Amino acid sequence: QVQLVESGGGLVQAGGSLRLSCAASGRTFSNVVIGWFRQAPGKEREFVAAIRWYGGLTTYADSVKGRFTISRDSTKNTVYLQMNKLQPEDTAVYYCAAETNPRGLGLRRSDYDDWGQGTQVTVSS
Repeated sequence: QVQLVESGGGLVQAGGSLRLSCAASGRTFSNVVIGWFRQAPGKEREFVAAIRWYGGLTTYADSVKGRFTISRDSTKNTVYLQMNKLQPEDTAVYYCAAETNPRGLGLRRSDYDDWGQGTQVTVSS
């Protein structure tokens, strides 16, 4: 099992930036995929980005490509989501999750086994 703790959410104006952090613990991460999802009020939880811990392969949802960047720091067991050019439609609770037996880079909520508690991101217009 992987324990995940998100941080870095907050209130930002449209066009601004935030960096979310996901601190991971509980096992070795050589074959783990860490993903970011978000859930806005009244909407389904949706995929945002994912990174394979070993090798750093990444993938993004079309809605965030070119604006968000996922990365990891192996020395800190932490995955980051740098979010630039934020828009009001990016407002949501952001969750990180771990896919512990990945066959690729999971895009579905059901691909992931362990979840953090979430951090709120609010973008004002």
